[in-house]
Amino acid sequence: MNTISPLQAGDTAPAFSLQNQNDETVTLSKLLKEQQVLVYFYPKASTPGCTVQAENLRDEQAQLAKFNTRVVGISPDPIKRLKNFETKKELNFDLLADEDHAIAEAFGVWGYKKFMGKEYDGIHRLTFLVGQDGKIKHLFDKFKTKDHHQVVLDYLAAE
Repeated sequence: MNTISPLQAGDTAPAFSLQNQNDETVTLSKLLKEQQVLVYFYPKASTPGCTVQAENLRDEQAQLAKFNTRVVGISPDPIKRLKNFETKKELNFDLLADEDHAIAEAFGVWGYKKFMGKEYDGIHRLTFLVGQDGKIKHLFDKFKTKDHHQVVLDYLAAE
């Protein structure tokens, strides 16, 4: 069982190229040409906590845009599950499929978890703000799913 070791502010964000819910390729380098990117990792589409987190980010897209910030969500879900999640919840940002969890591992968020008595390796719910220079500006690791969006907005407003 692996303990996690998330990347920190100042680290270079791992380059990635993943398929989104529409089976289109999304690359971090291309996104960073336009805006900074909020990369949030979540365990599983359409589960209660992940749904609350995604809906709040959906509802704050205009606010995030004011801070020149684009959101991408990454989970180990297959594309079809991501598409269902996007459609059902009318999400307005890219959901990226990291089925082999290589990107989660590169960011240091894949590792040992304990949930309801089970022990397993999985994605830890962490969020990274990646500046346009490709460096991590901030690691968000202290939040609840229901206030994640507010923690991010408060940080951006103070930046």
